[in-house]
Amino acid sequence: MFESLSNRLSSTFDRLRGRGALTETEVLEAMREVRLALLEADVALPVVKEFVTKVRDRAVGAEVTRSVAPGQQVVKIVNDVLIESLGGEGAVPLNLNVPAPVPILMVGLQGSGKTTTAGKIGLMLRTKERRRILLASLDTQRPAAQLQLAQLAERAGVSSLPIVQGQTPVQIAHRAMETGRREGFDIVILDTAGRLSIDEVLMDEVREIRDATNPAETLLVVDAMTGQDAVNTARAFNDALGVTGIVMTRMDGDARGGAALSMRFITGAPIKLTGSGEKLDALEPFHPERVAGRILGMGDIVGLVERASETIDREDAEKLAAKMAKGKFDLEDYASQLRQITKMGSLSGIMGMLPGMGKIKDQLAGANLDNTVLKRQAAIIGSMTVKERRDPDIIKASRKKRIASGSGVTVQEVNQLLKQFDQMTTMMKRMNKMGQKGMMRGGLASLMGQMGGPGGGGRPGGPGGRRPF
Repeated sequence: MFESLSNRLSSTFDRLRGRGALTETEVLEAMREVRLALLEADVALPVVKEFVTKVRDRAVGAEVTRSVAPGQQVVKIVNDVLIESLGGEGAVPLNLNVPAPVPILMVGLQGSGKTTTAGKIGLMLRTKERRRILLASLDTQRPAAQLQLAQLAERAGVSSLPIVQGQTPVQIAHRAMETGRREGFDIVILDTAGRLSIDEVLMDEVREIRDATNPAETLLVVDAMTGQDAVNTARAFNDALGVTGIVMTRMDGDARGGAALSMRFITGAPIKLTGSGEKLDALEPFHPERVAGRILGMGDIVGLVERASETIDREDAEKLAAKMAKGKFDLEDYASQLRQITKMGSLSGIMGMLPGMGKIKDQLAGANLDNTVLKRQAAIIGSMTVKERRDPDIIKASRKKRIASGSGVTVQEVNQLLKQFDQMTTMMKRMNKMGQKGMMRGGLASLMGQMGGPGGGGRPGGPGGRRPF
């Protein structure tokens, strides 16, 4: 979502980093570039003005000109202001510190992903907070809306309020809260109806529901893909209801990202959660400092580690590590790794969480960083026999044709997979022979040099004429 903004800011900061000292004129020129980058990213004009003013005031003067690395100092100032604009460091949790059942009111326009988000929050609170959840659909406008929420509740492993035809949204809300009290639920999530646009009928309805239930959280669900319309929607709902938090959906889309940067300034309400996919577990707390880091090319290592810990099977990983330590690694292990990576999300998304990977992503623009590549490779391995997966050396021309036909790919793609696997096993053998001390002494550069990679000039042993093991 923030790719174009990130690229524009990175090129601006690259020019600043290359200079030993910065004049006020150079800082002002850089701020003009930052201003244009934010406007192109569809950030609201008042937000852009305040952002640039804050950065300029902090960057101009002795704070920068006396710095050893003034370019880096400007980047830090932009990072700090970016975090402030997004809501300050640290995620803002849902307020659950009220007597049970805790009412959570979901509001927003139709099509923003409100009902799906209700199911996602239900799953998150059940698995991470160990709470008993009741989902209740108050949407009597859209056909089958109540049935949709009931199906989502079943998938999330939480309860849903039984459907009673003919009740008004306020009556359903009263019944949901009464059921929550009677049956011992910890949290009741109330999914209200949306409209295609904001109107008084909609606002009157959600106000009635709010007054009847006194929710601990009034969460506004907005679609990040709608840009400034999302900001206008947030302003209208906040003026009418006083929302306590915002959930931004479709954060994995290719919109310009300006809505996320504008939301806190316009409403004063924090972005608490973000959705980045249709799956029920695709919901994350919003960490402003991590988003700022990704925008500025600093990555989000903490987020990547958290995602890995949630998706990677620790027991499988330990077994694989033991096999690799013994120099045993076959295509079945490789297929297992492909499945683990796929669980973590798209490859381009993972790369975006690594520091400094923005420019490498540009260089790999034609490399098709898509999980379909991993799925195709998994299909190729799946078309092999157990014997072939455990001993790839036996795969010759006739077997390659059979595997390609069975997986719906070309023989060239089968060859490419086998070549990648061969390179991986060669690397592992080198690492095992070097040992931990050897790796610490020589590092990755020496390893690559021995393989004829970067730093080795393509010659065995690289500079110095060292022979490979």
